[in-house]
Amino acid sequence: MKTEQIVLASRPTGLPVSNNFRIEQVELPEINAGEILLKGMYYSVDPYMRGRMNDTKSYVPPFEINKPLNGSVIGKVVESKSDNYKSGDVVVGSFPWQKDFIATEKDVRIIDITIAPASYYLSILGMTGLTAYFGLMQIGKPKAGETVVVSAAAGAVGIVVGQIARIQGCHVVGIAGSDEKTKMLISGFGFNEAINYKTISDMNKAIAEACPKGVDVYFDNVGGEISDAVIKNINFHARIPLCGQISLYNSTETPMGPRLQPMLLTKSVLMQGFIVSNYQAQFPEGIKMLAQWIKEGKLKFTETIEHGFENLPTALLGLFKGENTGKMIVEA
Repeated sequence: MKTEQIVLASRPTGLPVSNNFRIEQVELPEINAGEILLKGMYYSVDPYMRGRMNDTKSYVPPFEINKPLNGSVIGKVVESKSDNYKSGDVVVGSFPWQKDFIATEKDVRIIDITIAPASYYLSILGMTGLTAYFGLMQIGKPKAGETVVVSAAAGAVGIVVGQIARIQGCHVVGIAGSDEKTKMLISGFGFNEAINYKTISDMNKAIAEACPKGVDVYFDNVGGEISDAVIKNINFHARIPLCGQISLYNSTETPMGPRLQPMLLTKSVLMQGFIVSNYQAQFPEGIKMLAQWIKEGKLKFTETIEHGFENLPTALLGLFKGENTGKMIVEA
């Protein structure tokens, strides 16, 4: 059968553009014993994908030119030659950006869509929620009464981090890019305060006013000038889970900024980078806690869902313009 796929046509310089992608047709072979044919339902779009568009060494290999991009996908089984899966099963796994694709039994796991919508397994019950949970709880180690600051707080991970911090009894301050988002963080997700970095002339002062007791945990999703300002307000023995640096992903030169090491040194601050797969052995624990908090009404979520497989590149580019609230997902 024929299907469509989206390939990386060229490597971007700076911010990616639509010409870096190409839609093409591809012929799928017949499935073999132990394999299943899947139709894509929901596709995850994530900031880390920008790094994989560069030909540089990282914790995962770069995307190849003229080959499809890939990421987390929810798919429905169309045809099965596996004893463990049947037509109609809904599964999650890491797959190419194709409308239809073939998987082996070990590539997928069945999800229970009676507990939550299928798309949640790409977001709050998937890598997004697990990234927030382990980054905050294992590295940030929040304690009741502490102040937690979250950058990109209206993004997929940030929304979850802030709510988990509130569950732990913390004073939570979110940083986002519009008044609409900051209002949503407070009224919809329980943040104590929120700062619109696009309308603030003195971020250092804004952080100081929102965090009168200083910052005990900074969940860093963005890097750059925002992180410089937060770290200027950091407390002794603070913890900084380093999750993302989206403000720097499209830089064509190495940016220069304040030298932060003296502040980290003199205040005995822990800054630790991580990727969620570091905690893979503990995923069942994380999913259990996230599902429990959702069931108890303590944890809410929002998604930005774009429609149409062909709009995957547009959705990816939208991440770098702040067009998403919560998790960016494309529904085929």
